[in-house]
Amino acid sequence: MTSVRLPLFPLNSVLFPGLVLPLNVFEARYRAMMRDLLALPEDERRFGVVAIRDGREVAPSAPGLPDSTAMPAGGPGAGFGPDPISAFHTVGCVADAATIREKSGAPGSALASDEDADAAAEGAAPGAGPDAPGYEVLATGTTRFKLLSVDASGPYLMGEVEELPEVEGEGAGALASGVVRAFRTYQKRLAWANERTLAGGQDLPDEPSVLSYLVAAAAVLDIPAKQQLLEAPDTAARLTQELKLLRQETAVIGKLPSLPAVDLTRHPTSPN
Repeated sequence: MTSVRLPLFPLNSVLFPGLVLPLNVFEARYRAMMRDLLALPEDERRFGVVAIRDGREVAPSAPGLPDSTAMPAGGPGAGFGPDPISAFHTVGCVADAATIREKSGAPGSALASDEDADAAAEGAAPGAGPDAPGYEVLATGTTRFKLLSVDASGPYLMGEVEELPEVEGEGAGALASGVVRAFRTYQKRLAWANERTLAGGQDLPDEPSVLSYLVAAAAVLDIPAKQQLLEAPDTAARLTQELKLLRQETAVIGKLPSLPAVDLTRHPTSPN
């Protein structure tokens, strides 16, 4: 299978095909990535999302969001050790950047304009200073990939990736029906534990692979569990795992008097 090179955006979360990923981009290496993506035709603005294996990230402000600081010492791989690929799960998801909107810099900031002038004098791209504008990005997961290698020689990480086709597997249709029932029960139990009203009337998709990814994203699971679902060899295997997990989680929730509020039922397709 042919491999391709993609910009890499490591996150403290797992992106699934079909799910929407909003990003608020301020860190220098990711701003550089978005500038380069904007220079491409709209149908080529893609990047790869990989989950960070052990939670190491330069951004301490919020999981899954870049910090609003300049390029840290150590370059595009800073925070990920001498061999960045070892810090990432090697199955990720391609993100199609449907919207990349530049945000305004600090009003009246002389520092931003001075640094742009210095960058231009040195042959660097304008807008590379710490007060350069950030970006609001809305992307959608499309296909899974296997990460083969990571190149840290540029302004941001690049990955050599190989697409992973989605195979339905045996019995996916019957498993999907079971997962729908288990997920409904799980939602109700979770809403009850959080003293919330379940948002009713939302239809779940009939197509087994789409259902499997939506449930994987919506269930309140840790990153290793979600990553395992992303890596499932086929749809049937993913649905089998989900059926087991949903039943386990529902049983656990039923034994607890209350749980921290989890906004699951409002936006079941959000990966964040």
